[in-house]
This record gives sequence, C-alpha cells and structure tokens, in this order.
Amino acid sequence: MKTDLKTNLALFTIFFKAGTFTFAGGLSMLPVIQKDVVDKYKMMPEEEFLEYATLSQTLPGVIGLNCASFVGRYVGGTIGMLFAGLGATISAFVLMILATILLQFIPQDGPIAGAFHGIRAASSAFILSAAYTLGKYNIKSFFGVILMLAAFVLVMFTNISAPIVVLGAGLAGYIYQRIMTKRNEKEKN
Repeated sequence: MKTDLKTNLALFTIFFKAGTFTFAGGLSMLPVIQKDVVDKYKMMPEEEFLEYATLSQTLPGVIGLNCASFVGRYVGGTIGMLFAGLGATISAFVLMILATILLQFIPQDGPIAGAFHGIRAASSAFILSAAYTLGKYNIKSFFGVILMLAAFVLVMFTNISAPIVVLGAGLAGYIYQRIMTKRNEKEKN
C-alpha cells in the first residue's frame, strides 16, 4: 500500500499527540487516537480500529506502540507503521529523560503534587472511556458478558495473573465457538 508523505505525517502527528498528551498508559490513548483516525481523518472504519485496539491490548508490549503499528500498517504499509510507531514513542522517550533529570528538583508536595493528582483523576476517565468503547464493541453475547465478568473477578480478587486469564479466555472462546458451530450444523441437518 503506497501513501503520500501527508498521510504519513498525519499518522506521526496523531500518535505523537496521543503519546504526549495522554497519561495513564495505552488505554487512555485509545479514545484520542480513535477520534483522529476514524472520525477526523477517516483513515479506517471504526470496526477495524476497534479490532486493532483489542489486539493491541492482548499482545505483549506497549499498547500505544502496538496500536500505532497496526493502524500505521493498515493506513500506510510498512512506512506508515514506522511513522506511527515513531510518533507514539518519541515523546515518551524524551519526556522520560527529562522527567528523570528533573524529578530531583520537583517538590513532592504542594501545588505540583496537586496537579499530578488532578492528572491521574482525568486519566481514569480516559481509561473508563476506552473500556466502555471496547466493551461495547467486543461483548455482544451472554457468553461474552459471563467471560468478561469471570475475567474481572479472577484478576481483581485472586492471584491469577492477567496473561493466564487471557489464555484461559481464549481457550474458553475457542471451546464455545466449537460447541456453537456443532450446534448450528445439527440444526441445519
């Protein structure tokens, strides 16, 4: 897929903006990225974006970079993936270097600490927004609701690690799909 420099720069800008101005990690980036990629620039359909956003969370690695790789590849091939990936990571790299250097000079209480408390609270809203959007897209059956609730309970109230829960959910989905396929074949015959 061949794209022009303007599209690749738009990919860079979208992911640079999301990486620079969203806090609390990759989930909080997703609504910002979706608004630009799907609504503003119409680079891809919402269903495709939500599919990639879901995959970005389930694969190992940084959610923002995973999403940038999927979206960039979809929109602009390998070059688009590189532009989006660079946009998603460059600000975090620079800001982490600056934060590491400046952290020793920032007071740990007072107005600065209050600002960070406010940022964390707003970040929670971004995460809830992403969770709602992805849940609305991905949970379309009673089985999905039960699986979501079971995964939530296992992660929140037990010592079972998230990767084990994801693998278990994948296995449960596989088994469920096999059962439903066999049931549908029986009904046709």
